[in-house]
Amino acid sequence: MTEQWKRKREILQLLQQGEFVSGEILAEQLGISRTAVSKHISALAAFGIDIFSVKGKGYKLARSLHLIDKPRLLSAIDNRCFYFDELAGTNTFLLNHVDELSNGDLCIAEYQSAGRGRRGRQWLSPYGSHLYFSLYWQFSQGLSQAMGLSLVVACSLVSVLESFGITGLGVKWPNDIYLDGRKLAGVLIEMSGTADSECDLVIGIGLNMAMPAELGEQLDQPWSDLSGLDSMPDKTELAINLYQQLLKDIKLFETQGLAAFSTRWQSADIFAGQQVKLLLGEQQISGHYLGVDEQGGVILQTDTGTQHFVGGEISLRGA
Repeated sequence: MTEQWKRKREILQLLQQGEFVSGEILAEQLGISRTAVSKHISALAAFGIDIFSVKGKGYKLARSLHLIDKPRLLSAIDNRCFYFDELAGTNTFLLNHVDELSNGDLCIAEYQSAGRGRRGRQWLSPYGSHLYFSLYWQFSQGLSQAMGLSLVVACSLVSVLESFGITGLGVKWPNDIYLDGRKLAGVLIEMSGTADSECDLVIGIGLNMAMPAELGEQLDQPWSDLSGLDSMPDKTELAINLYQQLLKDIKLFETQGLAAFSTRWQSADIFAGQQVKLLLGEQQISGHYLGVDEQGGVILQTDTGTQHFVGGEISLRGA
């Protein structure tokens, strides 16, 4: 942790109590000037942290932050675990270091300055609000061995969330997790290497825990988070459980393929048995959704017969 983030973390810890704290007390506790405190507060606002500032009272967090307990995280992860307060993107970090990684190595950040979603979209990543999580894995037989992996990862995340008592979950092919009909999380799998030999994959997951209202207004689709639950899951425990579930499921996928997940996928698939439209570039295809094949591709019953669609810039929508 850099010295700058060490100071910011100390300020946030003092403000996490939920009460106003004066600049004088913050300065005294941290052993820095009130001017330095003010600069740190301004910098934190740039990371999407909303802090009330009231003359005569001091500073107060507008909402609680959900931060990883680093010592607890590192003690529970057998692989290397890279944890950052600030990063361009967890996927990007692992992709830049694939030559140094082993299966199961993990990267988590509290803030992403250039988080990405599927199809090149920006993934809004305010500090301490959500879980930004990436896992490395190498497949010895190339990209063909990894076909359908995004469905497996989605099933893993659903299993973990359900273990915390969360209901109303579903998955939209190929990689979006929904809560009560609104997008809760997304999966982005990126590859480095060749398609027909050893390939390095980075599995990125973005999970909304407590979306700041002002950032939620910038999203162009209905979204959900975990803030409305009776009990918010502990972020560190959630990350640890997700890591453990992914290791278990990826190893199962390597030996048994997507067939081992058919029951879990079918129970979570929000389009099961529905009329849908498939957007394939500029082309739109309508049909009756029949689920997925052994490669994770969409099966549609159309006017011209049963068709399979996999890979590329494909998007599935309700009819």
